[in-house]
Amino acid sequence: MPPHSRILIIRPSALGDVCRTVPALVSLRAAHPSAQIDWLVQDSFAPAIRHHPALSNVIEFPRKSLGAALKQLNLAPLRAFLKSLHDTKYDVVYDLQGLFRSGFFAWSTKAPRRIGLANAREAGWLFLTERHRVSPDVHSVDRMLEVIGRSGVALVHDMRLYASPDARQRAAADPTLANSRYAILAPTSRWVGKRWPLERFAKVAGELLSRGYDHVVIVGAPNERDQCGPLLELAATNPRVIDRIGMTGIDDLLALVERSALVIANDSAVLHMAVGYDKPLIALYGPTSIARVGPYRRAADVIQKVDPGEPLDHKNDDLGRRLMARIQVADVMQRIDTFNQKS
Repeated sequence: MPPHSRILIIRPSALGDVCRTVPALVSLRAAHPSAQIDWLVQDSFAPAIRHHPALSNVIEFPRKSLGAALKQLNLAPLRAFLKSLHDTKYDVVYDLQGLFRSGFFAWSTKAPRRIGLANAREAGWLFLTERHRVSPDVHSVDRMLEVIGRSGVALVHDMRLYASPDARQRAAADPTLANSRYAILAPTSRWVGKRWPLERFAKVAGELLSRGYDHVVIVGAPNERDQCGPLLELAATNPRVIDRIGMTGIDDLLALVERSALVIANDSAVLHMAVGYDKPLIALYGPTSIARVGPYRRAADVIQKVDPGEPLDHKNDDLGRRLMARIQVADVMQRIDTFNQKS
């Protein structure tokens, strides 16, 4: 495979998917040690990859501001963004998102090689010069890596994530958690059907404190506080339960996960961060496929109770509630006790 001097990865979103794309970056860096390797990512998710040592530059896609400009029929910001992609003169572009928008960005670079999925959704494949058909049933990490591998790159299955030095320093100086053995609970999700009942998370929090954990830290986005009532009530009365919902950006969340002793999460970005730091993990899954979007190579750390033949549809709230309700506190505590016995 000939060397390339300028390579662009296109994977704008979502946060969990961005974290899962890191092995593609590492593989490309190993194959092209002297190349400029850039990554086009949604600006709000850029901190997840900004400090990865294999990356040369982050190309921030300002989705909200461009969208606002387009609603006002102002095309100038979009033209400027697309011109910047073209002017870099990339040799090869990998569209690992596989949508119309990401394919269009790839085409806008005018790179001589634009590589991606032959079965990309929304006809995103139309913008590519090299198209590889990969089964949608394989894990999303392996699907992206297969695209990379078919272009002649040796694959490196390295999920390691990196917080900024400043975020790691803040975590090390945290007066409450710096020397604490703490567990992180990530009880939120955009999708109702992916949420484990909050009162069960609260029960687990109390059990963790009785099993040798110094603190329990609750994390989530600012707009997810209304999902966390029972846990917030517990945090208000127990100083060992720390409320960090909406108080940690992605960079500080990475640093918080890096220092944690255990992560318990619904199907969300936090569990993929835990994989990126090789942390003890309990992933609570209901109506989504572990084989496709579970914690990569960590299926043994998932609790899911789905009967043979049952459908998996995370957009079906009733189905999701039913499947998530099957997971009992005792199931989670059994896993926690197993971790404690090994430590």
